[in-house]
Amino acid sequence: MAAEKIALVTGGSRGIGVEVARQLARKDYRVVITSRDGLAGKAAADKLRSENLEVFHQPLELTRQESVRRLAGYLQEQFGRLDALVNNAGQFIDPDPDDPRQASVLEAPLSQLQASLDVNLLGTVRVCQAVVPLMRGHAGCIVNVSSGYGQLQGMKAAFPGYRISKTALNALTRLLAAELEADGIRVNSVDPGWTRTRMGGSQAPRSPAEAANGIVWAATLPADGPSGGFFRDGTAIPW
Repeated sequence: MAAEKIALVTGGSRGIGVEVARQLARKDYRVVITSRDGLAGKAAADKLRSENLEVFHQPLELTRQESVRRLAGYLQEQFGRLDALVNNAGQFIDPDPDDPRQASVLEAPLSQLQASLDVNLLGTVRVCQAVVPLMRGHAGCIVNVSSGYGQLQGMKAAFPGYRISKTALNALTRLLAAELEADGIRVNSVDPGWTRTRMGGSQAPRSPAEAANGIVWAATLPADGPSGGFFRDGTAIPW
């Protein structure tokens, strides 16, 4: 049992997250998904288990340190290790970009920017601080699910909270990759592309399963795989 690979997927109750969990479980990972909505998370885990996949659910509120500690304690008690961490949980709370005042970083309420950073950046930091100790010695992979909206190259106006928080998440990727290199832990950012989810909307061209492919690729890299990069569909893209 100790030799089996364990994966954690935050924000795993729907959309891209649940597809990442499905694909990892099909690769014989035992997968723990988290969600703020306990009922939705349990339902997602039950659905995946009905497909004969080993998937478990734990509640998680990224903005609460105690919730993150409970998750780490669960992983330690149940598995004693972690091989893949997919930081997928996030939020997009920026207002309608068609309203020039709402779209402007100069007009955006600071509370809105803080909320975006607290979940999309600091929430990921909280999780990493709590669970990365379980990865040391296993040469695993960390994937930070980012966005093309966080690319500095070609960045435009609108969506200030989301853009800033995802750019900062990419910086975290670089920091973690450098710090964990000696442990053989690969850390990369992945842009899943515009996807048909609650966040992406029904007009997006990609299915959640298609978007999950590149994330799962980065979560299952071999020991000599890349680290500290930004990828879409397994191909490096500019920062």
